[in-house]
Amino acid sequence: MVIDEVKALLSTSAHPVARVLHKNDHFKVLILGFNKGMILKDHKAHLPTKLTVLEGSVIYNEEGRRRPLLQYAEFDIPVNVMHSVEASEDSLCLLTQG
Repeated sequence: MVIDEVKALLSTSAHPVARVLHKNDHFKVLILGFNKGMILKDHKAHLPTKLTVLEGSVIYNEEGRRRPLLQYAEFDIPVNVMHSVEASEDSLCLLTQG
């Protein structure tokens, strides 16, 4: 179980944990786990990507703007734009790429 694995790894991790839930030639779905205060550092999405918060809440940061995302919120991440994600509380997110 991918979600159980991510949650277990978070108990000893100092960084967000990501694991592939499903993929094929055209898309990939990842589970991202965060403990409160963890940050997924600045990076760019190279494919159309959607971030969905399953549990907890995170803050999506892009070019000086902060967007809080609560449980069940969805956000389309722009392609090739520098951004980061910070956990406001223990959180579990779904990242759909492609």
